[in-house]
Formats: sequence, structure tokens, C-alpha cells
Amino acid sequence: MKKTFIRFVAAALVMVLGAGVVNAKDYDREHTLKVYNWADYIDPELIPEFEQWYFEQTGEEVHVIYQLFDVNEIMLAKIEKGHEDYDLACPSDYIIERMLRNDLLLPIHMDFGETPNYIADNLSPFIAELFTHVDASGKNPSEYAVGYMWGTTGWMYNPKYVSDEDVQTWNALYNEKFAGKLFVKDAFRDVYGPVLFYLHREELAAAPTPEARKALMNQLMYDASDESIAAVEAYLTGCKENVAGWEADFGKEMMTKEKAWINLTWSGDAAWAIDEAEAVGVELRYAVPQEGSNVWFDGWVIPKYAVNTKAAAYFINFLCMPENAVRNMEEIGYVSVNGSRYVFEAMQDKESYPDPIDVSYFFGDYEVEIDGEMVSTKAAYMNPVYYHDTETMERCVMMHDSGDRTEAMLAMWARVKGGGTSWGLILVIGVVVVAAVVYFVVASQKKKKRHGSAKKSNKKRK
Repeated sequence: MKKTFIRFVAAALVMVLGAGVVNAKDYDREHTLKVYNWADYIDPELIPEFEQWYFEQTGEEVHVIYQLFDVNEIMLAKIEKGHEDYDLACPSDYIIERMLRNDLLLPIHMDFGETPNYIADNLSPFIAELFTHVDASGKNPSEYAVGYMWGTTGWMYNPKYVSDEDVQTWNALYNEKFAGKLFVKDAFRDVYGPVLFYLHREELAAAPTPEARKALMNQLMYDASDESIAAVEAYLTGCKENVAGWEADFGKEMMTKEKAWINLTWSGDAAWAIDEAEAVGVELRYAVPQEGSNVWFDGWVIPKYAVNTKAAAYFINFLCMPENAVRNMEEIGYVSVNGSRYVFEAMQDKESYPDPIDVSYFFGDYEVEIDGEMVSTKAAYMNPVYYHDTETMERCVMMHDSGDRTEAMLAMWARVKGGGTSWGLILVIGVVVVAAVVYFVVASQKKKKRHGSAKKSNKKRK
């Protein structure tokens, strides 16, 4: 989960203010739910609504203390080293694997009495299958984690300068016409897998069946051998002259302002940038190259030192209610793991997305009547940046924790990035950040709802 600079500052302020409340020790821990989540990763109005809903369901009062983090490893360190008693956290997939391996998670008890089990009832079949690939060290991952949001890694690009054909391959990294206009996400896991797929493209293309191809991709996702790390390093080092910067979050703004033409990034960041760029007359697109890519997800877990595990399970269940899943998607711009018919109907927008796509892998195979028209999950009118079609997803697999090979991977990544960012780039970034600050201040003085209903406005800010 990744955030803008301004939102990070806002999150930090919230954490500082919230810390005083949490450290005051003046609350009833038995009736308190401590939640640790990414900034801007929930509709904030849902938090007090949950407190009321929980009382209605259980007859018990609960007060939510909501704290924020911006780096997976910081969250993990607070729990693993600091023994923080968070009742809920929302780590990414590879951290969930690490927490399972290190016995840092408690099972989620999903007995909700007369309250429906929204978790089991609405989980996408695609996400359920994805969870079977979680390296849980002998545990059943579905007993310890519930998916929240998901996405892919691909190319965001400006079609004025980059053709649709250009982004069909990860080798766009070597395209000299993008020199100085190409940005790469500063996240070694998200880059390592795609490059490895490119380096093994001939083997993947020769796979006799889609199933065999995907099996090979899954195998490659676990390959952190010295040989593979060296091969990826050599490939990335060779294209360094084209790369304008390794960005943690500013790539979106660089793209919307046409300071960059192409960006190796996350689908959620692309969705945000496409929306922002459209507002100023800039067209951006997103594509997953033919060689294949990563699927990632964030999920809710109950850490080892949690106190209020009952309220934690109910909170997850509450967020899995279809209407709440839609509200969160509208608010944060990422895609929920919720595969209910309610979500499928809510995400239809034929006016904005007239070309139907096959999303049956995610929702199952059925059709429903929407505005007098029968709409099939195999021909849905949905944002293809949020919900890629079935053919695209057949060449995407889940990335994993690199375990005891993490240090070697990090060392490789540090060598690839080398001498850092140019002063010219720093100046451009500074201008973008200042502009973002001005926009934030003006927007805060002139607050208004930018989202319409789910059926009418599916382009969300991220």
C-alpha cells in the first residue's frame, strides 16, 4: 500500500496526535479495538459506524483507536520487537507470510452468532485461489488472514509518447526513446519478478498449456538464487541510463504533469494518476506486459499480542459487507477482494467503459440484469485498470517473501540504484511537491466530495 507525500505528512500528524491517546492508559482495554492500518486506506466514516454496529450485534460497547503506518517493516517491527498489542493490522502478502512463519499471528475466530459471515459469503474465488499460494509454513492462511485490497504491477504510460505496442514487454526499460522520461518503482519485489519473467520469456512462451506457464511463473517467484539475482542485477544495470528515477511515490505526479512518459508502477497508483491526469487534459493508460507480472494483496490479521480478538474479527466481518467494500473502494481507489454480486453490479459503468471485459475469474460465471440489460461477468462494463480481464490475469502470479535471501536482494537493489537521484530530478520533484502542498491547502479550504455513486463514478483518488 503506497501513499503520496502529503498524505504521509497528514498520517504522521494523526499518529503523533493519536499516540498521546494510546499512551495515556486511560481507556478500558477490554472494550477497545486497536487498529493499525495504512494511511488513507479506509472510509473514515466507517469507524464510528462500526462501533454502533458492534453494539447492535453483540450488546457490547467498543471504542476504536486507529493508528497509521506507511512501511510494512515498521509495522512488523512494532509487533515483533516491541510486542505492541494491536488487535488488527493490515500488512502486505509477503509480510503476512513472514508473520505466519514467525508465529506472530493468532487465528481469526469467525463465529459471529446470528450475524452473517460476510467474510466467507463474499470472498472472490480468485482471491480464495490466490490464498492457496501463500507460504504459510504448514498453517492454513485463510484461518489467519482475510484479504482486503489487491492489484498488479505494470506500465503506466502516456500514449502521446508511448505506443500500446511499446508496453507489451518489460524490455521497454531499454527503449532509448524513453531515456530521462522513465521512472521505476523503488520496490525490489515488484521489479524483480517481472524482470525474471522477461529473462525467462522463451521458456514461458514454450509452456504447452496456460497451466504449465503459470506453474513455471510461480516457481520463478520463489527463485532468489545467486544466479537469478545476478541476472536481474545485470539486466537492470544495463538500462540505468534510461531511468530518470527510482520513485517511492512521486511517479504518479510526474506522469500527470507529463514530466515522465512511462512508469513501472502499481495498478492502484495508475488508477489515481489516470483520474488526476484526465482532469487536466492528459491521457494516461495502464498495461501488464505479455511476459507476465505480479499480483499483490493486503490483508487483515490479528497479531500475536492482541487483546480484543473478538472485536477484531467483527471489524473484519464489518468491512466485508458488500456495501462497505464499495464505500472503501470509492474512498481509496484500490480494489476490494469482495467478489459479491452487489460489488459486481455497483462497479458497472457502460458509459465510461463501453468495451466489455471478462472478469468471471474474479466474480464467478453468471449474469444479472442492470438497467434493463443482462450483463454477464464474461462481458462486463468495468474499469480495466481495477479489474483486468481473464487473459491478463492468466499471466500474473503472487509474489512472496524472500526469507533469508532478503538481504541479498536488498544489496542487489542498492547496487542497481547506485549513485542516487540527479539534482535536476530533485529540483523537478521539489516543484511537484510544492505544487501538491499548495493544492492540498486550497483543497482543504474548499472541501467537496469528488466521488459520485459507485455506479456512476468508478475513477477514484489514490
